Amino acid sequence: MPIKPDDIVWKALLNACKMHGNIEMGRRIAEHLMDWLPHDGGSYVALSNMYASANNWEGVVEVRLKMKEMDIRKDPGCSWIELDGATHEFLVEDDSHPKAKEIDGMLDEISENLKREGYRPNTTQVLLKMDEEEKENVLNYHSEKIAIAFGLISTDAQTPLRIVKNLRICQDCHSSIKLISKIYKRKITIRDRKRFHHFDNGECSCMDYW
Repeated sequence: MPIKPDDIVWKALLNACKMHGNIEMGRRIAEHLMDWLPHDGGSYVALSNMYASANNWEGVVEVRLKMKEMDIRKDPGCSWIELDGATHEFLVEDDSHPKAKEIDGMLDEISENLKREGYRPNTTQVLLKMDEEEKENVLNYHSEKIAIAFGLISTDAQTPLRIVKNLRICQDCHSSIKLISKIYKRKITIRDRKRFHHFDNGECSCMDYW
């Protein structure tokens, strides 16, 4: 390169390694970043996720122990939706909302409708050591899906839904929300950590680009 790479360039390369499954190169880049920016939790989380995607659970434990030693914590997934001037916040597998039962019922309905459309959960996105059924359940209760379910039960038909998420939307949620926008005839906008995603009639404005 004609210029010296900064941390943004290294992190972009690290993310590319994660997307394309190049674990060895990703490990070297993550370790370089951890030496350069020892308190930047993103590199540790990325390395832990790469190990998990390769079913290297010993590597996951090693990285998480190092994170604990350095008091680096992984932010939990969280989504917000504003309706009638009130902001509703949802975490992963959140059942604390007053309408939790109605939300759970809508999530079940969404799951059934998605299956009828031929959708199959992408369980590779669940970087936890558990069986396939448990992974599918975790995917069903990602924070943005809970926020969408709440929006569907709380607004009139065809009302656009606008959601903010603190982390990057996963590939499984992205694929399923495209279908949700088509099934329920809703325009759904999600602002995640990287960009705006405008879902409409089964398509997304990002053209499936991460």
